[in-house]
Amino acid sequence: MRSETTTPAVGEKTAAPTPAAAAPPDAPVSFSGRARLVLLVLCASQFMVALDFSILNVALPELGADLGLGQASLQWAVTAFALPSGGFLLLFGRAGDLYGRRRLFLTGLVTFAAASVLATFAWNSASFLAGRALQGLGAAALVPTGMALLTTGFPEGPRRSRALSIMGSIMALGFTAGMLLGGVLTEAFGWRSTMALLAIAALAVLAVAPGALAESRPDRRPRLDVPGAVAVTGGLLALIYALSTAAEHGFGRPDVPLTLAAGAVLLAAFVAVEARTAEPLVSLPLLRRPTVAWGALGGLATFSMMSSVVFLCTLYLQEIRGISALDTGLVFGVMGLAAAVGGSVAPRLVARWGPHRTLQAGLLAQGVTTAPLVLVGGSSAGVWLVTVFGAVAAFFHLWAIVAYGLTVTSGVPNERQGLATGVVTSAQQLGMTVGIPLLSALAASRSGLLDGVRLGLAADAAVLVAVALLTAAGLRRGAARAAA
Repeated sequence: MRSETTTPAVGEKTAAPTPAAAAPPDAPVSFSGRARLVLLVLCASQFMVALDFSILNVALPELGADLGLGQASLQWAVTAFALPSGGFLLLFGRAGDLYGRRRLFLTGLVTFAAASVLATFAWNSASFLAGRALQGLGAAALVPTGMALLTTGFPEGPRRSRALSIMGSIMALGFTAGMLLGGVLTEAFGWRSTMALLAIAALAVLAVAPGALAESRPDRRPRLDVPGAVAVTGGLLALIYALSTAAEHGFGRPDVPLTLAAGAVLLAAFVAVEARTAEPLVSLPLLRRPTVAWGALGGLATFSMMSSVVFLCTLYLQEIRGISALDTGLVFGVMGLAAAVGGSVAPRLVARWGPHRTLQAGLLAQGVTTAPLVLVGGSSAGVWLVTVFGAVAAFFHLWAIVAYGLTVTSGVPNERQGLATGVVTSAQQLGMTVGIPLLSALAASRSGLLDGVRLGLAADAAVLVAVALLTAAGLRRGAARAAA
């Protein structure tokens, strides 16, 4: 077990370390001015990454017409970012342990800013997709190192629980805010303004981050698990590529099943390697804890299914109903407001019900309120259906967001909290990465766009309900075994 240096943020009022689960997330918490600055920088970086996942969705039709990307190829504007951001996540997380988290965080920030400038001024589809891929690489460095800097910068107990809750809510709000900002900016200034906003945001964070963040790394420098890193990176890249290609060309294309099989083999090899290595990228014994396994599954489901709802509803609103980018952004702005309200309610529910029940309730309610979206059709009633039920689903989505991180870290010993928060980060990032290509591939299996959107939305609701029930049963069995 490697030792981790956990240094409270400068000026922080410290308390005796306690397990994260022991402090209710709505307990009174005070942060010093320096701690607020650290939290602001880290949350701003994660907000920016979440924004990047969604800000282009509304702008896709205009972007495709400008750069010559056809209907079937538009998915790659999203996937070019998703491939590296998901595929290199675990590798860059360990690289931060090796070379310094602050150093890798700043490197990712510079890469993200430069890539956003390239995407803003792209002269053809190839240069734009190259910029998106570099944005994804920057995000793959920012997300795990940002989370690690947060967990090492805030002490165990109420302050870390509050900081984690704030960051989870900020990421979820960033995704929905991206839809509103994407619509407003595209309508007013064109699609390039969405990438320009990301460049400005990255430069603003970069101006503050070097002075705000202290270097962080384990007391003992770990070894890089090269076989594990190669296996998991290759497996994730293969999986995301296969799903994205299926969304564009269908599952009948020969390279899709071959790449899916290769991804499955590589991920199985990763598990085998991790079981034998002394310093694994992912702790398999930790993943066997019911709270960690089922909490991570809940986080993966809620992130992936909400991002997919937003993408599918964007296709419906713009491609089928033909409403403008601005009006589409306003529809999702309502969703963002509902998510903000849900995020403010969730900590109080966690204090009353506990993180497990709040997670289950959030997943189940998100699935149930997503189900009516399958009734969307060719009339204007479909727009109101998306506005109302999309907002309600987003409200419950934030319950699951806040609760899953606390579920994963509950009961985990202090010395293993760093590993547990790594699982939290992986679940949210992979969820935002794989959800859209997965349900896009399913939607593409239908000949008509409306039928495909309906099928994707039905699958979305079914997955959420199924995961809610599985999570409830798994956590109940785990509690029973622990009590026996």
